[in-house]
Amino acid sequence: MIETTTILEADNLCFAYPQRALFTNWSARIAPGVTLLRGDDGSGKTTLLRLLAGQLSADAGKLSINRIALREQPAAYRRQVFWIDPRTTQFDAITALACFESLRNQYPTLDAALLDELADGLGLRPHLAKPLYMLSTGSKRKVWLAAAFASGAAVTLLDDPFAALDTGSIGFVLELLAEAAQHPQRAWVMAHYEAPPGVALAQVIELGE
Repeated sequence: MIETTTILEADNLCFAYPQRALFTNWSARIAPGVTLLRGDDGSGKTTLLRLLAGQLSADAGKLSINRIALREQPAAYRRQVFWIDPRTTQFDAITALACFESLRNQYPTLDAALLDELADGLGLRPHLAKPLYMLSTGSKRKVWLAAAFASGAAVTLLDDPFAALDTGSIGFVLELLAEAAQHPQRAWVMAHYEAPPGVALAQVIELGE
């Protein structure tokens, strides 16, 4: 039997909004490669990503990445996980280049050379010097995707990574995910409604309705 390395461990997570309980004793083991988080609208996909990122606090349960527990070492845990909500306006006042520079402070493993290649592959070059508020929804999402794949983080969380992208960029992201699927030490958790074509998944987590 081949032993599978676990990057992220979630044990008995509980979380509820005032009007609805979303997760009760939810547990998972996330291995290297690409994990698909699948569920209907309202099933809690984005909420779960925010919990795994440490952006939302669970009501109960434990999260750890490479055996570093969020509850005991929050800063060290968050340095190992890349997450940007694609709907955020946090960086709107600064340029894409300034955004990348600010993220380098949080992710010292961010690969500047790879980031440059990704900017070209996603067609971002003409937009790098523009404030993010000037960019289209698709271009802003490309900024987050470029940062995500270049971050070097042990765990990368992607929320609907193909939304608002042009056909060429979707193909490019699929190529990146296919490469990510073979990585021996990094894990990607992707929230989407279907399996991405051509990407060998480590596992599929179903959240249901």
